[in-house]
Amino acid sequence: MNLVNLPAHNFTRRLIACLGLFLIALTAAMPVAAADRTEKLLIGVEPEHNIFDQMEQYRYLAGYLSDQLGITVQFTIMSRYGEVIKRFKTLKLDGAVLTAYTTAMGIKELDLEPIANPVNLNGESTSQGYIFVRKDSGIRNVKDMQGKSIIFVDQATMEGYLFPLAYLRRQGVTDFNKFFNRFSSSGSHASAIFAVLDGRADIGAAKNTALNKLALHDPSIQQELNILAQSPKVPEFTLCIKNDIDQNLQARLAAVLFQMDKTSLGQKVLKKFKALRFVKANKADFARIEEMAREARSAIAEHGK
Repeated sequence: MNLVNLPAHNFTRRLIACLGLFLIALTAAMPVAAADRTEKLLIGVEPEHNIFDQMEQYRYLAGYLSDQLGITVQFTIMSRYGEVIKRFKTLKLDGAVLTAYTTAMGIKELDLEPIANPVNLNGESTSQGYIFVRKDSGIRNVKDMQGKSIIFVDQATMEGYLFPLAYLRRQGVTDFNKFFNRFSSSGSHASAIFAVLDGRADIGAAKNTALNKLALHDPSIQQELNILAQSPKVPEFTLCIKNDIDQNLQARLAAVLFQMDKTSLGQKVLKKFKALRFVKANKADFARIEEMAREARSAIAEHGK
């Protein structure tokens, strides 16, 4: 069927019908018992990649947790990194799955309790920031970066923004406006990586797990880049819950997550979620992030960034 030749009203009707069928199928895939539950946990998810893939990934986890806890657990994708604290309040969330810096902010500003970290398929629950260039760029150190262009990720990311700012400040970069001929921010780690690969920026900052994921599909990516600096490892994602949520429910939620890899059903859900297991989150891990944030804020104040 050639959709280009369809009259506009026919196309609209068909589109609405398709969307309706999709929503029906999506609803049918959710646990039936969840509809009758009055108690609910609404958990936000920080946007990381294609939101449709992300929601599909979390849909299976929501169904599993709902069944195991006997309450309705729902996940909702929040908007961009920098609006997490604002969205947490306006959406009246009970918890959120956050990246490293926003977890540190959530602990400080919202009194969130870090519960669990997912372990990815490579067996890691952490990520680290990279500063990288193309191998043919001729850039080997910070001195070589002068007069070049650099691209960061969103300002609320540790790996793609706070770390490179703090690192460059320690290396003696006293004025970004004079040191670089251009600096910009991308909407995602992958975008920053591709900006350097495509020659739209000379230097980039992003997290290692994003680079590793891209390299799985195209091994030449890692062969084309040089890593000039890397940050300490920090928890990549953390499930956090508001401290005023019933302590018993928090404990039950943690227990269900930590036991998932011990059952066949839990293992199936983990496979859909693209994780091996969940491990206990440690509040102390986020102290170093707050320290790095303070250093980065000093760099921002100095450079007017």
